[in-house]
Amino acid sequence: MDAFSYLSVLISIIVGLAVTQVLQGFRGLMLARSRVRAYWPALVWAVLVLVICVQVWWAMFGLSQRPAARWTFLDFGLVLLQTIPLYLMAGLALPDVDIERGVALREHYYAHHRWFFALLVLLIVVSIVKVRVLIGAWPHPADTGFQLAFAAGALIGAWTAREWYHKLQAPLAVAGIVAYIAVLFKHLQ
Repeated sequence: MDAFSYLSVLISIIVGLAVTQVLQGFRGLMLARSRVRAYWPALVWAVLVLVICVQVWWAMFGLSQRPAARWTFLDFGLVLLQTIPLYLMAGLALPDVDIERGVALREHYYAHHRWFFALLVLLIVVSIVKVRVLIGAWPHPADTGFQLAFAAGALIGAWTAREWYHKLQAPLAVAGIVAYIAVLFKHLQ
């Protein structure tokens, strides 16, 4: 087993657990569907967390080209650190649903939006720092520009509970993520 395959096992487990968190949330909503008061921005962000999980996992493939001798504990720690806010975001995206009582997604969303978006900012910062440490250069300017714009939007999302902003932010985030993946991550590298 090469170094990347060995190191990627733990990363894959955490990303897989994040995916599981979101899918369990959707399952709970389905089971309690007659008692769920939906809130579309929460559902959009739950889907986006799944997409971000897949994108993070996809982007990790580029690390497979890194020679085994170049891996240090700090390098691996940074890669691993990137998965932690992702997992925590996945845990906040949708509530644990009590099938008998149901759930109000709007209340859950605003009860946790500060943590959710703060974790998104942390995820982005760790991603940028990870590239700087592993490659020795800052990410491509288009990559950095997108991530900083996304982080700015997330900072505002953490700061404000104004519904108009969150209803605008969710579709803009979808468009941004789709464009980001289409431009920068359409092929394994």
